[in-house]
Amino acid sequence: MALPLGEGVGGSRLRRQLESGGFAAGEYVKQLSQQSDGDRDLQEHRQRIQALSEETAQSLKRNVYQNYRQFIETAREISYLESEMYQLSHILTEQKGIMEAVTQALLLQADRDDPALGARRAAADPHSNPFLPLSAKEAAASEEGRQRTLTTLLEKVEGCRDLLPESPGKYLVYNGDLVEYDADHMAQIQRVHAFLMNDCLLVATWLPNRRGAYRYDALYPLEGLAVINVKDNPPMKDMFKLLMFPESRIFQAENAKIKKEWLEVLEETKRNRALSEKLRLEQEAPPRAAPPPPETANPFDQEDEKEPPPEEETVDLSLEWIQELPEDLDVCIAQRDFEGAVDLLDKLNEYLGYKAVSQPVRDLRAKVDERVRQLTDVLVFELSPDRSLRGGPRATRRAVSQLIRLGQSTKACELFLKNRAAAVHTAIRQLRIEGATLLYIHKLCHVFFTSLLETAREFETDFAGNSGCYSAFIVWACSAMRMFVDAFSKQVFDSKESLSTAAECVKVAKEHCKQLSEIGLDLTFIIHALLVKDIKGALQSYKDIIIEATKHRNSEEMWRRMNLMTPEALGKLREEMRSCGMSSFDQYTGDDCWVNLSYTVVAFTKQTMAFLEEALKLYFPELHMVLLESLVEIILVAVQHVDYSLRCEQDPEKKAFIRQNASFLYETVLPVVEKRFEEGVGKPAKQLQELRNASRLMRVNPESTTSVV
Repeated sequence: MALPLGEGVGGSRLRRQLESGGFAAGEYVKQLSQQSDGDRDLQEHRQRIQALSEETAQSLKRNVYQNYRQFIETAREISYLESEMYQLSHILTEQKGIMEAVTQALLLQADRDDPALGARRAAADPHSNPFLPLSAKEAAASEEGRQRTLTTLLEKVEGCRDLLPESPGKYLVYNGDLVEYDADHMAQIQRVHAFLMNDCLLVATWLPNRRGAYRYDALYPLEGLAVINVKDNPPMKDMFKLLMFPESRIFQAENAKIKKEWLEVLEETKRNRALSEKLRLEQEAPPRAAPPPPETANPFDQEDEKEPPPEEETVDLSLEWIQELPEDLDVCIAQRDFEGAVDLLDKLNEYLGYKAVSQPVRDLRAKVDERVRQLTDVLVFELSPDRSLRGGPRATRRAVSQLIRLGQSTKACELFLKNRAAAVHTAIRQLRIEGATLLYIHKLCHVFFTSLLETAREFETDFAGNSGCYSAFIVWACSAMRMFVDAFSKQVFDSKESLSTAAECVKVAKEHCKQLSEIGLDLTFIIHALLVKDIKGALQSYKDIIIEATKHRNSEEMWRRMNLMTPEALGKLREEMRSCGMSSFDQYTGDDCWVNLSYTVVAFTKQTMAFLEEALKLYFPELHMVLLESLVEIILVAVQHVDYSLRCEQDPEKKAFIRQNASFLYETVLPVVEKRFEEGVGKPAKQLQELRNASRLMRVNPESTTSVV
């Protein structure tokens, strides 16, 4: 059987050589190079070293995994041992206190049975007090044991020694492990250990690396602590809530029995604390005599005193649903049952109505208002842009409707619009920029205007009874339109696309914008106002290109007829000129493939009509003068060139040909431009009429030196 490259005699020798303490890599490679016969030996040796490396790596992995498993098992055993030692220490402390109490009781009983023995014990221990009754002595022993237990346990809590100065009246009532949960989302936060003393509650967190040791977290006096039972609703079980203004915390006990013990001992300790404070204040306060009734000289007071005050209508707060209302609200908020929570609040408001406000009602209102704030915070978080934006506008309807029912219409409107703005912005950013600009603009318009339309319909549904919010929606829509135009202009105008592409893109945007008229929203004027600057720049840029091209052709003009060489080329030119509106172009074609016009004039005609058609797609009233002035400038370049050539040419044949081209410009091209402009704009262009009329002077007196300007 063949051995792997890293095994066998050679592999073992190689392994020992690499593992030796005096191994030098440079010397080894040098020696290997000298001994090798060629490249093949080096490759084989390299493969053996690589196989050995892989084998070593696998061995290391196995050892690390095995050591890791052993470490975990050891840590688990140590944890169990520490837990058992802690429990054993606690049991021994309790047993010690019990044994001391039993010993004291037996000694007292023996003193009663044999007074002489009691006298001898008293003489031997002068610090003992045999005159204490049995119950008092048991109480003293019990309190002393509880104080020792408190001291022992608090030694395990870091950072609480300065916060809990030792006092003779402080002792430990109850303690145990709990798990804390987030009050809003019911997510587990941390494990804690709670120490209930007769006047306060200490909460400490577990130290991760030290079993049975804790770190101080919070200390709450019992006077400002409210305990609320949280109903079991799987998976939320065995929970209770502690309210400490202005915060609240939710804890979970190990089981239902421990939860019940916590609730009972907390309430009992609070009652005992309140009773002891009341007795202390009564003992410290000096007795005060009742003040005498003030004398008055008003004779009508006696009549008023005879009339009994009207009895106020009392509010019955002992109903079961009112008693459980705070807990039910907590459950609804934890379960995200927002509708149920608002229904409970509406039911309470309807029940209380305009009845007299007493102290119990104020207390109930305070508890309920705390829940209302929590519910509002959760609903606000539901509408925040940080949440998932999937689902469209309808996903926000639930939170918005409940905020409106809580009287938070303005906040609901603001958050709804912020959420939708973030959604639109994210949708635009996620669009893939395609190579074809028009394809990207189609996608951009579809995404944006569809989102805007859905948002408008959802807004109308949610805020149908709040007409004051519609102005906020209009402001938001204008802001969203600016966001759209920024993305639109960056792709269409900043990238220097052709005028035809820009015209098609603007046409697509206008058509999508008209969809908003279905809901009575017209933002066409907004998109015009935002695009006017970019469109003006595009028109002027394309105008300059046409003028430069025309001047370049004019500089090379030879005033010769066009020869298209083939009938197909002539037919194609006829179709192009006919599509430009030149229906009389056939009279300028001659025999075979000749055209009785100059190449410069024909090219100028096609370029000018193409510019006019694309510009009319972009047209709106704010662009009227820009388009008209651009057309006049373009036409003047051709007209002035023909005028100059006609005055300067001396050859009669060429002069007749120039006059024929001038006739085509003035009698065919200019009327078509003027007519198409009037059709596209809706009103005649006075400047174009004046330009055509001014050209008559040249046609009547071609020898004149007057130039059209």
